[in-house]
Amino acid sequence: MEKQKPISVVIIEDDETIRKGFTYLINTSEKYRVINSYSNVESALTKLGEDAPDVVLLDIELPGIKGVDAIPKIKHILPKTYILMLTVYENEDNVFNALTKGASGYLVKSDSTEKIMDAIQEVVDGGAPMSMNVAKIVIKSFHKNQNTPLTKRETEILEQVANGKSRSKIAKEMFIDLETVKSHIKHIYTKLNVHSREDAIKEAKNNKYI
Repeated sequence: MEKQKPISVVIIEDDETIRKGFTYLINTSEKYRVINSYSNVESALTKLGEDAPDVVLLDIELPGIKGVDAIPKIKHILPKTYILMLTVYENEDNVFNALTKGASGYLVKSDSTEKIMDAIQEVVDGGAPMSMNVAKIVIKSFHKNQNTPLTKRETEILEQVANGKSRSKIAKEMFIDLETVKSHIKHIYTKLNVHSREDAIKEAKNNKYI
């Protein structure tokens, strides 16, 4: 019986420890072979056509060209290659941005190596692997009321408020200043015709805005 050819993988990840760790662990299985790895998109784009991998593991936050912006560029060179996003960020914007641009799956770096290796096999078999929290984000978005008066950013902030986060913590995590958060919350109250945090959460949940 002819031995099955291993699934070829390219890793694009700027953290050397993570890059080398994934390369080593993936190569311990005969089913997969990491044929190249890069610390940035720019270097990868010059060689990817030659590498012609079955799957690209792509970090979303990279120096220079961001991972999410690299998806169409990689698909242009390798239309049949599957792209799996690797990230520490699980916010809705990143997830949908990556998926709409052509990513085939979305994993977080804290996932076990086994899960990541299973995802490589799954995507080649036609699946769309996602970490549990990412899948929840996708499902939740389908359950939301599409006629919300809130903008995407206002919805994100209100969700964080509903999760009990303070305004300063929201500002820090969303990389915006405190005044911007306060301004968004003020707009949320106006749009929902409420005057308190509790009422805003209640109104939004009752109407499935969050």
